[in-house]
Amino acid sequence: MSIKIIKKPNSEIKSEDNSQIREKVSDILLQIQKNGDEALLEFCRKFDNYQSENLRISSKQIQDAYKHIDSEYIKALETAAYRIKKFALYQKEAIKPLEIELSAGVTVGHRIIPVSSSGSYVPGGRYPLPSSALMSIIPAKVAGVERVIACSPPDKSIGTIHPATLVAMDMAGADEIYCMGGAHAIGALAFGTKSIAPVDIVVGPGNQWVTEAKRQVSGSVGIDFIAGPSEVLIIADKTANPAFIAADLLAQSEHDPNARGILISLDENLIKEVLEYLKTYLNDLPTQSVAKRSWENNGTIYFADNISEAIELSNKIAPEHLELQVSDVNLLIPKLYNYGSLFIGPWSAEVFGDYVSGTNHILPTMKAARYTGGVWVGTFLKVASYQQISPEGAEELAPIASELAELEGLFAHKLASDLRK
Repeated sequence: MSIKIIKKPNSEIKSEDNSQIREKVSDILLQIQKNGDEALLEFCRKFDNYQSENLRISSKQIQDAYKHIDSEYIKALETAAYRIKKFALYQKEAIKPLEIELSAGVTVGHRIIPVSSSGSYVPGGRYPLPSSALMSIIPAKVAGVERVIACSPPDKSIGTIHPATLVAMDMAGADEIYCMGGAHAIGALAFGTKSIAPVDIVVGPGNQWVTEAKRQVSGSVGIDFIAGPSEVLIIADKTANPAFIAADLLAQSEHDPNARGILISLDENLIKEVLEYLKTYLNDLPTQSVAKRSWENNGTIYFADNISEAIELSNKIAPEHLELQVSDVNLLIPKLYNYGSLFIGPWSAEVFGDYVSGTNHILPTMKAARYTGGVWVGTFLKVASYQQISPEGAEELAPIASELAELEGLFAHKLASDLRK
C-alpha cells in the first residue's frame, strides 16, 4: 500500500495507564454491591457534589424542566424523537419470529423477546446531551422493554440533571429517572440497591470511568459495547467540497480532546483546501480550545493513489462514522464493511446522524465496528430458539443423537435419547 501520511497524530501523546482507574472502579463497584444506597449516596456527594438524599427525579421536577427550555428546543427534540422512533419501528418490523417444520414431526423456530429492563446512561460533561437520551431510551421502548431506567450526573450549575436532558428522557419514555453519574451509577444499574432495582442491560456512552465500570459489570449485566473517543473518517476525491470536509472534521474534533478526525483524500489539492478551511473555521469557533487541541493532537490526513487503497485503509481503521464524498459512491459501498454508521454523499453530514436523521448515534469505536454495530432496537431484543418434537420426529432424531452422545462419552444423554426411540 502506497498511502502517504500528510498529517500524523501528535507523537507526544501517550496512551494513559488505566491500571489506577481499573482499581478505583473495582473498589467503587464493590462498595455499591456491599453497601447499596449508603455507598451510592456517598459517591454521589463525593464525585457529583449532589447533596439530596433522593436520587430519583420526581414528576414535578420533570414538568418544571419543560418550563426552563425554549419552545424551539422542545420542538427540535420532538422532531428528533419522532424520527428516531419511526426508524426504530421499521427496524423492529424487520426482525421476524420464525417457525418451520424442518422434518416430519420436528418443528423449530425462534421467538423475539424484549429484555425486561434496561438502563440508559446519559453523559453530562461540559454541555447537556439530550440527544443521547433519545438514542438510548427510544429503541428500548420500541423494542417493548417494560422498565427503562435513565440516569445522568447533575449539571454543576444547577445541582441536578440539566432540564434539556430531563425533557428528552421524558419525551423518550423513561419509566424511572435518577440523578447519578460515573462508575457508581453503572454499579447501581447493574447490581441494584434497596431503592433502585437492577436492570438486564446497560447502554450509553460515558467517560473513562463509566467505560471501565461497564467493562467490569459485563457478564453480571448486558452492555452495548465498550466505547472510546468518538471518530469520523472521510473518504474524498477531487469532486468533494473542502468546506464541508473541514466543518465535519471540526464537528468531530469538538466532542473532546481525544476525538479523532481522519481524512483519506485521493486529491492533493483537496488536502490543501481543507487545511485552509480548517484554519479559517477555527479562528471563529466558540469551541476552538477543544477542537483545535483535538485536531492538532489526533487529526490525521492520508493521501491515497487510488480508491482501492482508500477502501483498504478505511476497513482497517474501522471508524465509528464513515463519510463518503466521492463521485461514485456505489463503487465503494459494497467493498466497505467496517464502520459504525455510513454517511453517503456530501450532503449526508455526520451531524445529521448525531441528532435527527433517524439512525442511532451510539456507535462502536476503537475498531469495534469490526464485530458489532451500534445501538438499535435489536440491542434490547433476544432471539430465543425453540423446538417441538412429536413421537414420529423423536423416532427419527433419537438414533442420531444417541450415536453422537456415545461419541462424546455422555451416557445420560444417550439414555435420554434411547428412551425416546
